[in-house]
Amino acid sequence: MAGDAASLISSQAVVYRVHGMDCSSCAKSLEKHMKSLPAVKDVVVNFSTGKMQLVQEGLEDEAIVKEVAKAGYTAMSLSKRANKQAAHTDRTGERLAIISGVLLVAGFLGSYTSVSPMLVTILYALAIISGGYRPARSAFYAIKSKSLDMNVLMSVAAIGAALIGEWLEGATVVWLFSIGNLLQTKSIEKTRDSIRNLMDLAPPEAWVKQGDSLTRVSVEDIGVGAVIVVKPGEKIPLDGIVLQGTGSVNQAPITGESIPVDKMTGDSVFAGSVNENGSLEIKVTKLVEDTAIARIIHLVEEAQEKKAPTQAFVDKFAAIYTPVVLIMALAVIVIPPLFSWGTWGEWFYKGLELLVVACPCALVISTPVAIVSAIGNAARNGVLIKGGTFLERAGVISAIAFDKTGTLTEGKPQVAEVIEIQGSEQEVLAIAKTIEERSSHPIAQAIIQYADAHNIAALAGEDFQAIVGKGAEATINAQKYYAGKPALFEELGVDLTAYKEQIQALQSEGNTLVIVGTSQAILGMIAVADTIREITVSAISKIKAAGIDEIVMLTGDNSGTAQKVAKQTGVSRYFAELMPGDKVEAVKALQKEGKVVAMVGDGINDAPALATADLGIAMGGAGTDTAMETADIVLMADNLEKLPHTINISRRALQIIKQNIWFSIIIKLVALVLIFPGWLTLWLAVLSDTGAALIVILNSMRLLRMKP
Repeated sequence: MAGDAASLISSQAVVYRVHGMDCSSCAKSLEKHMKSLPAVKDVVVNFSTGKMQLVQEGLEDEAIVKEVAKAGYTAMSLSKRANKQAAHTDRTGERLAIISGVLLVAGFLGSYTSVSPMLVTILYALAIISGGYRPARSAFYAIKSKSLDMNVLMSVAAIGAALIGEWLEGATVVWLFSIGNLLQTKSIEKTRDSIRNLMDLAPPEAWVKQGDSLTRVSVEDIGVGAVIVVKPGEKIPLDGIVLQGTGSVNQAPITGESIPVDKMTGDSVFAGSVNENGSLEIKVTKLVEDTAIARIIHLVEEAQEKKAPTQAFVDKFAAIYTPVVLIMALAVIVIPPLFSWGTWGEWFYKGLELLVVACPCALVISTPVAIVSAIGNAARNGVLIKGGTFLERAGVISAIAFDKTGTLTEGKPQVAEVIEIQGSEQEVLAIAKTIEERSSHPIAQAIIQYADAHNIAALAGEDFQAIVGKGAEATINAQKYYAGKPALFEELGVDLTAYKEQIQALQSEGNTLVIVGTSQAILGMIAVADTIREITVSAISKIKAAGIDEIVMLTGDNSGTAQKVAKQTGVSRYFAELMPGDKVEAVKALQKEGKVVAMVGDGINDAPALATADLGIAMGGAGTDTAMETADIVLMADNLEKLPHTINISRRALQIIKQNIWFSIIIKLVALVLIFPGWLTLWLAVLSDTGAALIVILNSMRLLRMKP
């Protein structure tokens, strides 16, 4: 719910980066504390991203930062324009933990020498005060805001240990807790920073062209329409379109593509990508806060704030678990001594142990850190997963349906074959190029590009004319020539009987035929077809290796074309001759078979099918805002290269979440069982809690290092 609330207030809220939160109960306590301030109208604190969104009237930034500090955390306001990571320089917690540790060791060593027991107790007391100052302060504000977080439980445990004379135990509890907190906080901050650091890839300044001179200007002061120059080896500072020059651009930070892409006049480029060679003049199309990389970071942080079903369940469980165990702890302290089953001191100690064990930190943290890590890893590899719900769903899909045109294939027709009948191949192409040269039709352009690639020049022609829906004509050397569909030549009275079988065979294989000839005879045929993307076959092979056998293709083409593409790509099943609305029915048919279906398309034409599927995956998000906004998962590059990684990291994330949850529960159960025989000490209880939380975090962080 926190993520949903955050999205509701984000338009009018000031955003703060909060440091020091190491579990979601910290976020809840801070949220309640800030809500208690009369000037605060609304506030959402999100543990996963370490952000606080605040709507208030009359408070200065300094006053807000002080209020956050009272609750035990540090905050910095984020500029909405820059939205860069705030530097964190507060080392107070580290210093206090070190002082507490030194005093603890001094007291422990003193107890084995001739040092006065009173001095030893004072050293332990100072260790408790120094190490426990910040947790106690946080506990005070948590209680004030009617929250029960781990700071409250640990503070009660440390004070209780001191009251019954267990000064060494109390000091050890505080020191272990402070060290555990520091390690947890640093680990979680590292996870959060994995995405924010992407922002550093875009340079803060750019060379702006003004007349014939170049001026170094901050990117925040550069507007849309400005012309910037990027020299070889420099990073591109803003999104734009190449006006002049050619270069090879490494855009891996945006799209995840490992191979640099050649850019020339008219091509789009993205901030954060590297111009490896050639000088580029670029017309800026987006402000710094609207660049693809800025929007990726914004959308990823929004996604990390949205709770997955598993996380929502664990949070509900923890909300019930903590007060129940707290009541049990009070019962353990009070009931047994009343029936003379032991001393008050003995059962008070066991009750304190139960209080420490009551902290559900490892359990509560088990899901969000894994989700943040997985979504962060995916974003760095060119995949935008829009939330924990979709990450979990991607981990359980059993079938993937692909749109054919533009997804499995290039979506651009290319000449597959030239069949000469009366003239030579060169003659057929020269006449076809001459006729088609003035047409913008994709098939015409495919013929022209093929002729250009083979260095075939157009002939001198005149009286150019398009024949709507059928082809085109032109007069060359006083002879009228035609290029078009077989139906055009049948209308002209040309006998195609001898070529019927050949024409049908080529068409059944998915080719579009362009016949070249006169009104008396045909010179040749040009077969034009959509080509399979180079990456498609290997991507589908890797998807199958990930355990998904049901690979389905949806296409409006005839069965012959569909069969050919399916055979070439490794698709196991296809639905052919579909109208756009029929794709929705095809997805529903797969779902009725009990499949969890992901639909992969371009995010625009396939919108209904993407919405119907259990998971909508759009391609080419870097170039289309629509895809970035509408799909559940977006492949930033315009190919399927990163889809296998998306499936693998989703499944790995689900495995790690399960590992974390079971590990957390088992550790708690073991600790609970060990309390009553007296085998569990207070400091071991703290170690089991903070240690389990740290192990869960480190286990989740393995997702950050997972490579495609």
